[in-house]
Amino acid sequence: MPHELNAPGTGLTEFPAPTGDPAQLRRIDLAWNELTSLPPWIGRLSQLVDLQLDGNRLCDLPDLHGLTALRTLHLDGNALIRFPDGVLKLPELRTLFLYGNAIGELPENIGRLRNLRHLAVGGNALSSVPESLWRLTGLVSLNLAENAIAEIPEAIGGLTELRMLDLGHNALTRIPEAVGDLHNLTDYLYLSDNHFASVPASLGKLTRLTYLNLTDNRLTGLPSAIGGLTALRELRLYGNRLREIPETVGRLRDLRELHLMNNALTGLPASVGDLSQLRLLDLRNNRLTSLPASLGRLTRLTHLDLRNNRLREIPDSLADLPALEKLDLRWNKLDGDPEVLHRLVQRGCAVLR
Repeated sequence: MPHELNAPGTGLTEFPAPTGDPAQLRRIDLAWNELTSLPPWIGRLSQLVDLQLDGNRLCDLPDLHGLTALRTLHLDGNALIRFPDGVLKLPELRTLFLYGNAIGELPENIGRLRNLRHLAVGGNALSSVPESLWRLTGLVSLNLAENAIAEIPEAIGGLTELRMLDLGHNALTRIPEAVGDLHNLTDYLYLSDNHFASVPASLGKLTRLTYLNLTDNRLTGLPSAIGGLTALRELRLYGNRLREIPETVGRLRDLRELHLMNNALTGLPASVGDLSQLRLLDLRNNRLTSLPASLGRLTRLTHLDLRNNRLREIPDSLADLPALEKLDLRWNKLDGDPEVLHRLVQRGCAVLR
């Protein structure tokens, strides 16, 4: 098409010459090639709306300030060491993806991008972000993962349009209370692999959130307010120091997956049996000495992983789990040969012990 230049994943090492007048181009997709540079004229394409250059080898770009119609700019997976020149002068920009580069800082006035809806600057070399970023109140998704960011201010609470927030794999020692003000978070909140030992009770106000990842931190407990996350379908808590789970977890009636491996749990609250939609329960590598009989009420549970705990017996009620496909009991030392296991095997459940 005369208004498009499309050649993704074709092994290009040089920018191809467009057919027709380059000034008429509205879309360029040259992602996943081997480009190391762009022609200067690309920064003057005033009709260009969509520029996709993910997965090339670009370490620098021409000044892009002439792309006044540009709405989407994709530059993930290149070798950029600085924020692209001219981007702050693009009034129509809605999507800016710079994930997986080597950018050391964002411009202080990044808040000028008032129309920005999606910003991904994860996988760079950021140790902080400018204060003006928190004025981008139209953001719907924000990815700051895989950097070295040590602090997020309470001003994040102003980004009330966010549906997705990724702060994983940074150096955070605390989660701001204001995260609880992000009432439109629905897709996911990713906080894995940081250094915080607690989460604020305000997290329980995120009543529309469906995915929460708090793995690989230093959590020793959870606030009872966690029971307010009633839309959760997946809760990942592995790789912490949790000694117990609050009774309020039973309010998470839509939960499908609960990942608790690699903690220090010695027991579970009886309310776990109220998780009527649960399909997967992973309790590997804890210190469990007993299980509540209420687990027998999890009629949709298909996988129960109990490896490497301190169990001597298991409740007979597990035989009442009609959907259970796999029960893993390895590296426990059960007393005797429980009848419940024979009953599960007889109806087709794979039991590993």
